[in-house]
Amino acid sequence: MITGEEAQILGTSVRIAGSAVVFSLPFAIGAAFALSRQWFPARSVISALVHLPLVLPPVLVGFLLLLVFGRRAPIGAWLESSFHIHLAFTAAGAALATAVMTFPLMVRALRLSFEATDPRLLEAAAVLRASPWDRFLTVALPLAAPGVLAAAVIAFSAGLGEFGAVITFASNIPGETQSLPLAIYAAMQMPSGEGLAWRLAAYSFSLAIVGLIAAEALQRWMQRRFDA
Repeated sequence: MITGEEAQILGTSVRIAGSAVVFSLPFAIGAAFALSRQWFPARSVISALVHLPLVLPPVLVGFLLLLVFGRRAPIGAWLESSFHIHLAFTAAGAALATAVMTFPLMVRALRLSFEATDPRLLEAAAVLRASPWDRFLTVALPLAAPGVLAAAVIAFSAGLGEFGAVITFASNIPGETQSLPLAIYAAMQMPSGEGLAWRLAAYSFSLAIVGLIAAEALQRWMQRRFDA
């Protein structure tokens, strides 16, 4: 039986991970498609920048976000004064930190999908005088749709487990930014929190398994579609 506290933690985790995917998926699609094209300038440099969060310590990523989007930081102060948007130590900030950390995972999955597309289809569309935008929307993106779904599922599953960047940029605020891994960490600091930590760990493990199975199923569907 899930308690009210556990339901709140699960709801916060789902909202943060879901918001991160919705926010970053369009940018990941654009970046992956550009990086899958041979003609894209400075492709190696852009690819390295895109994948940088994979090799940087998550705490450092959170610290860098504070330097950029904190209330006294240049962009953070401008957002607050112009649009009354606060990111640091908020649920929106937790979603931003999660999006930054999961962005490379989406780009890698999406890039493989775009690179698996038969280039002759795009060439045929170009011969028929379709614009680059039309070729992307009517040929490349529909063919990569299973990969888009798989990338979203992978990013959502990974976002549920993001810890370092979130706790550094958004803190561990119950009901606001306290996701599953942060709640497990908080429970482990309490003398009687072992039971809660075990239950939350079981929820986290179950969600991760479901996400991986769903992503694998989508990948197989995509492979069967290309082989057909």
